[in-house]
This record gives sequence, C-alpha cells and structure tokens, in this order.
Amino acid sequence: MPFDPSADAAPREAPGAAPPARGLVLLRLGEIFLKGRNRRVFVRALVDNARRLMGGLDGVTIESQHLRVLVHHPPELERRVLERLGHLFGLHSMAPAVAVPRELDAMAEAAIAEARLLPAGSTFKVETNRRDKRFAMTSQEISRAVGGRVVQATGLPVDVHGPQSVLRIEVGSDASYLFRRLLPGPGGLPVGTGGHVALLLSGGIDSPVAGWSAMRRGCTLSAVYFHSFPYTGDRTREKVLDLARRMSAWHGPIEVHIVHFTEVQKALRAHGPAELAVLLYRRMMMRAASRIAAAQRAKALVTGENLGQVASQTLDNLGVIEEAAELPVLRPLLTFDKSEIIARAQAIGTYDLSILPYDDCCTLFVPRHPATHARVQDLASAEAGLDVGQLAQELADRSERVLVR
Repeated sequence: MPFDPSADAAPREAPGAAPPARGLVLLRLGEIFLKGRNRRVFVRALVDNARRLMGGLDGVTIESQHLRVLVHHPPELERRVLERLGHLFGLHSMAPAVAVPRELDAMAEAAIAEARLLPAGSTFKVETNRRDKRFAMTSQEISRAVGGRVVQATGLPVDVHGPQSVLRIEVGSDASYLFRRLLPGPGGLPVGTGGHVALLLSGGIDSPVAGWSAMRRGCTLSAVYFHSFPYTGDRTREKVLDLARRMSAWHGPIEVHIVHFTEVQKALRAHGPAELAVLLYRRMMMRAASRIAAAQRAKALVTGENLGQVASQTLDNLGVIEEAAELPVLRPLLTFDKSEIIARAQAIGTYDLSILPYDDCCTLFVPRHPATHARVQDLASAEAGLDVGQLAQELADRSERVLVR
C-alpha cells in the first residue's frame, strides 16, 4: 500500500545527521518464495512490473538475483523510487541498502558508519542473514563480530531483545548488503500472473477495493461501468474514470468500458415488479459484463458485493444475480465489515474520490421495499417478455471504450 518512506518505518537519526547516499533498494519477495518450478515466471513478472513503475526515472536499473531483486538508482531519487515500489504487488518488504564486498571488514565498516548516525546512547543489535551458505562464518558469528566492532568504535550499547535500532546484514553470492530501514510492500502476487478479470466498477467505495484485491492476487483487469444518462450525469462518469486512474498506479493502463444503460434499465423496470427492479438491473449487468469480458478473454467477473450490506446482497439475491452471469463471479469483499473496506480504500488511495457525491444507476427507480429473498423463477418470469440475451449483446456492442493511465 502507499506509504510515506519517511514515516514510522524510518529509523531514528542522530540530531543533525544526514543519511548516507545509498543508491540501492533491496527488494524482498513474499509469497513468490513458496512457488516451485514456476517461481521464475513470478519473479520475471515482478521485475517487469517494477520496471514499469520506474518508467520515466532516469538512471534507475533493476537487477534480479536469487530470491532478491536490486533496484539501483541515483541517490537523489530514493524517495520517489520507494514511493513507486509501494505499488509493486508480490513485494514483501524493501530496504534502502548499501552494498559492500563479502568481507567481514567491509561489513563492519558499513555497520559502524550506519551506527554513527544513531542518537548517542541508543541501543542496537546486528542481525545477519547468510543467504550464501558458502560464506565461512555463520550468521551468528558475523553478527557477534560486527556488533563487537560497532561497540568498540561508537560506544553504543547492545540490546539483543528490544533494541532501538537493528543493523541488518545480508550475505549474498556476489556482495553483502547492510540496511536499517525495512519498509513494507503490498504483498500478494505480481500483476499478470493470475489471469484477466473484468471489474464491475461503480463510483462507490467497494468496487475499487474489490478490483485492487483482484490485482493483489495477480490479476490484470479491465473495468465495466454502467452509465444511465441523464440520471447518472457526466460528473459521475468522470468520477469513475478518475477511480480507474487511481487504480492504474498499481496495474498500469486500464480499459474502462462504459455501457449506456438507460433505455434497457427503463425496459426492465417496466417489465417486472417494482420489488425486483434492482435484481433485474444486476442480472442484466452480469449478462452484458460477461459479453464484454469474453471479448477481452477475461476468465471471471469481479464485483464489490458484500454479504448483507444492502437488501440486494442476501445469499438468495446474490444467487439469482450470479445465475445470469456467463462467467464465474469473484467477490473479494464478501465477508468484510464496512469499516474494513473503508480502511482499505483509504490505504490504497481511492476513498477520497469514492465519497464524492455520485448517482448509482442501481438506485434509480427503486421501491421502498425491495425483495430480499428472490427466486430465479420469479426473475425469469419478469424477464420473459424481453430478449435479454439480445439486449445484453447490444449493450456490449455499443459500449464505449476509454483507456486510462
């Protein structure tokens, strides 16, 4: 999730001390580590996505190593690099680091230089990860030796249980790396490893979070937005496109398919009982979105539906809505509390847009008492006078495509 690289994760510096110019960020992979023979596919996707995120930053290069990725950058770009890497799915954590030779003296010198930036009297410890087991000393031996030299050079006290700062060393096959700051990544799997999905995107809080959740599991996505002009105006359309732009920071360019829904929505309302109106709308959306998704070779639809949040989202109603879909329907937020969804929306940067006033086409012509336990046969009977398949195809064919980035 987006974060401030200078916030809580940053270590305390000595008054007036300036952090050294590093020019390197060490990326630590998360769930990718658990992959077997196809791990290289996931690493390659993560590196490709990292290169996309670094686009436009001169002098930034990316190097893939065994279970680590190195981002080399001009020192003055460190903050911008860290901010962009905060959008890299598949990343467990990242560390601004210094690279030194695989020699104990070099590690100790780097650790002493780092320790001298700490406030006087602050406690520390050294943690070592010997990724290359061919190195002669064990991790514990390196930590003890380097820690001892830091104490000798700076006088700082060691606290192995609750230190105020941790000096971390990684021993790789070609170099060693020293760092203090360990910043969280968004986790998940790299975008592009989980197949393509179509997100039913509205102007509300939930659907952008659902789309973000699908991306976090490696999915690429396109979006489908149902627009009922003049009941939903141009401001709502632009709001939805703005939400897609926010999401593109995590994904890259996103195709938004704008479906002009007004006339079909009126026809549905006229052919069915008022209490079934929302379900009739939603079923037609599933049909039209399925046709658009199939043309994009998507393997599933994604919605922001949440169990019991509104009247149309009972188990019975979700079942009759999904019955009209021609692809599997994924509901990442099904069991979330609203407060959890809001917190996630705030963290990923969509909440401030989502709470702007907008009109949702599913709230048009809605009765005071909508059905909460509808049956498929009731909906099918209400749709009997309409060629719903033909209407869905016409909606898909006449949809407007907008590429946002």
